[in-house]
Amino acid sequence: MEDRDWLILQALYEQKNITKTAQALFISQPALTARLRNIEEEFGIKIVYRTSKGVHFTPQGEYLAKSSTDILFNLRRIKEHVTDMNSSVAGTLRLGASSYFTMYMLPRLLQCFKQEHPHVEFKVTTSWSREVFNLVHNQDIHVGFVSSDYGWQSQRHLLFEEPVCIASASPLDIRNLPKLPRINYQTDSLIKAMIDKWWRENFAESPSISMEVDKLSTCKEMVASGLGYAIMPSLIVSNIEHLHKIILTDKEGKPILRRTWMLYHEELLEMNIVSAFVHFVKNIDFLNLILPCK
Repeated sequence: MEDRDWLILQALYEQKNITKTAQALFISQPALTARLRNIEEEFGIKIVYRTSKGVHFTPQGEYLAKSSTDILFNLRRIKEHVTDMNSSVAGTLRLGASSYFTMYMLPRLLQCFKQEHPHVEFKVTTSWSREVFNLVHNQDIHVGFVSSDYGWQSQRHLLFEEPVCIASASPLDIRNLPKLPRINYQTDSLIKAMIDKWWRENFAESPSISMEVDKLSTCKEMVASGLGYAIMPSLIVSNIEHLHKIILTDKEGKPILRRTWMLYHEELLEMNIVSAFVHFVKNIDFLNLILPCK
């Protein structure tokens, strides 16, 4: 079997649909069907049955499809190891990052790293911190950047921490928050839990949610336009001078902080490209003008 055949089995098992699988892999349906037929002939088995509701895998076909994940993983590790046998820093660096980190810091970080190592390419996955954590754990990516602490047991490095604040276009009395219009945004579950805990410790009534938006960046623009207040990480509004910010504090009067971490497996540092990147990131001052290139 060719490498692409294992990729076809993996994608078809996820999609359960010939048309969607062909579209996902950018090949024609006849070509996909022909490859499936070749695989069946090679193993002497029936892999799938096609019905009006999609495809159904035979027990043998399901076993091959589930094996494809491990086989593709091993093939990728072999290729990376062969590439890494050369002492130069080259190849594809697989990264994962939260949407917040991707939008405001990752582009500048990769630009600076590529200036020092021009033969490196990047494959970036953007998702919630929890999903990035899982990607690092499963070694689907080399390095992950998350904005929550999920109890990572291998190597991690604290990049920066920032206070969580109440941001509004005009001054407000924090005691009146339950009566004021609040703008909510989708965020990582641990960050949401942290904000909800602070609210319960300070108010006996629910907030007055006037707007729900999908992204933190959208929420920032709504707040800047005077449409309500929001509780958000302070860095995102640090460059908007006219906004009023109140830092959240716990019962002991200490600022409530959101921490951003770099996660990776120690054994991956044996790869030149990963070792170089981790070392580079550890020497970046993330709060100094948001990653100025050296």
